[in-house]
Amino acid sequence: MRSPKDTFITVYGRKPVLEALDDQSLAIDKIIVADNAQGDPVRAILAAARRRGVPVQRATAQRVKVLAGNGKHDQGVIADVVAPRMAPVEDFLDALGDGPAALLVLDRLTNPSNVGMILRTATAAGLDGVVLPRRGLPSIDPLMIKASAGVAFRAPVVRCGTVEDGCATLADAGFVVYGLDAGGESLLTAELPDRVALVLGNETNGLSETVRELLHGVLAIPMPGEVESLGVASAGAVAAFELARRRHGLG
Repeated sequence: MRSPKDTFITVYGRKPVLEALDDQSLAIDKIIVADNAQGDPVRAILAAARRRGVPVQRATAQRVKVLAGNGKHDQGVIADVVAPRMAPVEDFLDALGDGPAALLVLDRLTNPSNVGMILRTATAAGLDGVVLPRRGLPSIDPLMIKASAGVAFRAPVVRCGTVEDGCATLADAGFVVYGLDAGGESLLTAELPDRVALVLGNETNGLSETVRELLHGVLAIPMPGEVESLGVASAGAVAAFELARRRHGLG
């Protein structure tokens, strides 16, 4: 059974919720407002919801905090925004069938801005998906959405329990799973299969040891300019467009 977390992106905070309601390209499933929430911003949200025919539910302030997953910044209001390209990994694979695909997999990144930027570049490159584990990764929140410039709502997000679960499931489905790490074969010249997933590691520690055990190999971004490493968002952008070049014959 598909979880609501694999269908909606929950936006919290009065300004982000109002911005979502004002964006006519977004489908809003519902708004939930705390019983004690009041003031002009809340009235503006309720008015916008009425104009768009979006259902509004009331709940206790504590319940709203729990649903938001954030104890400080929900401001008593959340919105469930439909994410049409978000799916559990099993549903993604069912829809894919036996076809080719190129994915990025995020391994325990901690900075929501990095995740948001990777979602933006992967979507721009036309990749088939970005695997975001439910555990070990920041939730899709207003900071991540801002970093993605709103693309997070429409990004091809593939959900799984943990990054290890995701890598194992992809491997069982015929994907060759590589890690991006220094010392590997050049990403730019390596022969890649039709079904490929590339794992990006944590900002500080790189690839997790438990993930390394699941990899078919390691690829590296060549850097002849004597720079030690790229930030993960920059590395993700290079990787996304290189995979896209292979996948779609770009360039």
